[in-house]
Amino acid sequence: MTTTLETFDTVVVGGGPAGSTAATDLAKSGRSVLLLDRAGRIKPCGGAIPPRLIRDFAIPDQLLVARITGARMISPSDRQVEMPINGGFVGMVDREIFDEWLRGRAAEAGAERREGVFEDLTRDADGNAVVHYRVAEAKDGSRVAVRARAVIGADGANSAVARVAMPKAKHPPFVFAYHEIVQSPPPDTTPAFDAARCDIYYRGSLSPDFYAWVFPHGATTSVGTGTAHKGFSLRAAVAAVRTAAGLATAATVRCEGAPIPLRPRRKWDNERDVVLAGDAAGAVAPASGEGIYYAMTSGRYAAEAVGAFLATGDSRLLASARKRFMQAHGRVFWVLGLLQHFWYANDRRRERFVSICRDRDVQHLTWEAYMNKQLVRAKPMAHVRIFFKDLAHLLRLVTP
Repeated sequence: MTTTLETFDTVVVGGGPAGSTAATDLAKSGRSVLLLDRAGRIKPCGGAIPPRLIRDFAIPDQLLVARITGARMISPSDRQVEMPINGGFVGMVDREIFDEWLRGRAAEAGAERREGVFEDLTRDADGNAVVHYRVAEAKDGSRVAVRARAVIGADGANSAVARVAMPKAKHPPFVFAYHEIVQSPPPDTTPAFDAARCDIYYRGSLSPDFYAWVFPHGATTSVGTGTAHKGFSLRAAVAAVRTAAGLATAATVRCEGAPIPLRPRRKWDNERDVVLAGDAAGAVAPASGEGIYYAMTSGRYAAEAVGAFLATGDSRLLASARKRFMQAHGRVFWVLGLLQHFWYANDRRRERFVSICRDRDVQHLTWEAYMNKQLVRAKPMAHVRIFFKDLAHLLRLVTP
């Protein structure tokens, strides 16, 4: 048996919310964990985290840079619909700070942190996984290899781990998101901007198949958009959103872009010793593109699946990560996928979609589902009323 390579129970590739959560949970359970992350990268993200995430993953208040108490939906014709969160809030985080805190928590739990770029996964003479990575700070491009009993790929939508370990797996479709972090204006100086409200633009000129946004983060604000249409000018669209929001002259702090998957992969594991999580697994909500909660949840499920595999040697248990995730969230994802496919198709439908958002039943059930991450079953008559209202809009029996 080869003994020269450093060996870990698990190597986690990617230090975002999914990878950091998986590393933390495995380290807490007593497993030896290497958390490998590429330095200096920040994912473009609105930064919204619901109360359930704060509860489930013990996020401290000091990481919340803002508390959002409502949203404003803006239609192609500039119709504006306010959606207040009655008695609740959505937390906002800065991913640069939030992700680093999560990585630090993993290290405190016992995971070993290293900066490096994953390059390959091979096998030693005994068939064990060998992870090869390039040392980030080494000017000479030094490469390191470590042995792993299991590998978690949490390295983004274009996952290199998935590409190497699961070469035949079909890549899910994605939108490309781009945002600019700008300095928030002083209070009461910009009428179109509200530091406690998220603005969401449903307008084909700003995104032909997704939406554009203005998400306040306290001292800074995320202004962004996304689309799957190649050739669409994301920068021009963001410039237009900044103008509409009164942020055209706000100082730009940084700009970021990345692909966001539109649906979960059909398979998350290689049936041997690798499992995916986060964007690498496609754990992002359709229609909204929300990913932090689902990334952390998928990371937890991946850690539990790997823990079971390490304890038993039964690689079939790795499939439980996706199975549990889809049991918990698959129905919500299906509903959101239908919503995006139909209502985002053109500006006429977007106009009607924003009009529907005026309805109090729609607002209540939307916020309840978002805050608690499950479909609301407690008010069946509200669902019935929404069904008939949706039908009336579909048949164009009412004006937007």
